[in-house]
Amino acid sequence: MNNPSPADGQKGAHHHPHHPHHHHSLAVWMRWIVRRIRYHADHPVWLWLTAALIGTLAGFATLGFRLSILAVQGLFYGSSKERLASTAADLHWSHVWLAPVIGGMVVGALLFLAERTKALNEVRAQSVAEVIEARAVGKGNIGFWPGVYSALITIVSLGSGASAGREGPAVHLGGALASLTSRILNLGARNARTLLACGVAGAVAASFNAPLAGLLFALEVVLGHYALRVIAPTAVAATAGAVVARSFLGAQPAFLLPPVPSASLIDFPAAALLGLICAALAIIFVTLMVKGPYHVEKLAGRLGLPLWALPPIGGVLVGMIGIAFPQVLGIGYEATSTALHGGYGLSLLLFLVAAKLLATMLTLSFRFGGGMFSPSIYLGAMAGAAFGALAGTVLGEGAAAPAFFAIVGMGALSGAVLGAPISTTLIVFELTQSYEASVAVLLAVSLATVVTQAITRGNVFQKQIELRGYTLREGPQRLILQTVRVRDFMTPISRLNKEISMAGAVLYADDTLGKALGLLKAENLDGAPVKSRYGEQKVIGYISREDALLAYNQRLVEEHEERSG
Repeated sequence: MNNPSPADGQKGAHHHPHHPHHHHSLAVWMRWIVRRIRYHADHPVWLWLTAALIGTLAGFATLGFRLSILAVQGLFYGSSKERLASTAADLHWSHVWLAPVIGGMVVGALLFLAERTKALNEVRAQSVAEVIEARAVGKGNIGFWPGVYSALITIVSLGSGASAGREGPAVHLGGALASLTSRILNLGARNARTLLACGVAGAVAASFNAPLAGLLFALEVVLGHYALRVIAPTAVAATAGAVVARSFLGAQPAFLLPPVPSASLIDFPAAALLGLICAALAIIFVTLMVKGPYHVEKLAGRLGLPLWALPPIGGVLVGMIGIAFPQVLGIGYEATSTALHGGYGLSLLLFLVAAKLLATMLTLSFRFGGGMFSPSIYLGAMAGAAFGALAGTVLGEGAAAPAFFAIVGMGALSGAVLGAPISTTLIVFELTQSYEASVAVLLAVSLATVVTQAITRGNVFQKQIELRGYTLREGPQRLILQTVRVRDFMTPISRLNKEISMAGAVLYADDTLGKALGLLKAENLDGAPVKSRYGEQKVIGYISREDALLAYNQRLVEEHEERSG
């Protein structure tokens, strides 16, 4: 490989201190470094160094994202501390109502711009579902500008009081930075997917100040496997993200937890029962989050409303809920913390569960930006605290304090919604440092996840991706049939050495492998001509049944290698 040595660019730089060669030598250095990384990208050390860089970038991006939300909140509510519930409670009702409406107008304007400039594929801010789809379908590729645009929409949304989470958009931003790095270094799809997981791990680790949870969330939710070759770089990125967060925010976690009270034996069956209650709530939550946006979009179509005009209407509705229950506004970590410390009575807790479900559904259905992790943590904490209060009246002194069940509920509900039982258990462990609470969470979240998945047939992200036509929950074999296209394995017409009969069925170049195999089987054909769908629809190739089966087997082998390598 004839790489110029950096020293080549430095010749002459010694004799002319103010010579333009200075800039030239720097450019040569940079080109040399990028070329070395591209050439050795598959080498573990280079991959780890790149992972550390991505984890650091994702950490800083997440930090900037958090601070920007607080700065916008300061503009809307006059306080840029993470205490939105108590701040809003002290303001006049008209102020609380108008903030999300004005925020909705700004979000609407941003969506209008995004639609005009084609900065986003859909008229909505992107989140975790797009990252998972990029891993499964798009070779680990996320556009950088959609990442920036989505972050901007979410900053305005959450700062103005819309009820959603900040972790999902931070994950998307981390993934977009990782994807940009992969494109700059010209890496293959396999390494791009590994680095995508690194961006996610760095963002989650920085969000929660929880590196272990960052690592496991990336593997469990985004990659969907635990191949040995991806664990090391992802762990490096998660550590880098957490180090960035710690150096700026100190060691305290996302929200302060009370000291965890000790549990007695009876609390573990009670935790299992709470797991089943959380499953019921998770099923309602997932259904609302998937069906809500779909029905609101249909209604907007019938009324002739453009989608970018939806956020101000959503702002009116969320603002009305916020007047009655300021605890549901924004990310909601102050209210979550209050519930964990036993600050709410039983009836208020039950009202807050209903209000938060409704406010989050309206926020996301009316195209505000935001994620689902914080609302699911909020709902779990409220439901757990309510369960703890009830357990206290039934079991008397024998039951653990409501705080114990609030922590268990928090883990169980969020784990069931995201389909991430292991990561959420670890987040709870990293936040509480309590072994007992973590065991109770593991028990509750396992039950909650199994029951939720059995009824909803997939976690909330898989359900969102299903609306776009891809089935992820059945593993790679179904996805290969949906993503490989006929053009990927057909024999071009120029290379064919036989006449094609046009009597039977015809396939198009952009038909899926699944459609091709289904057609060949249904018509009992050994092959079929392939036409272009556009223009004069000329015949451009031919596929045989053997070609189709070979393409399927080849992709299955590649998937198996990636998942077990």
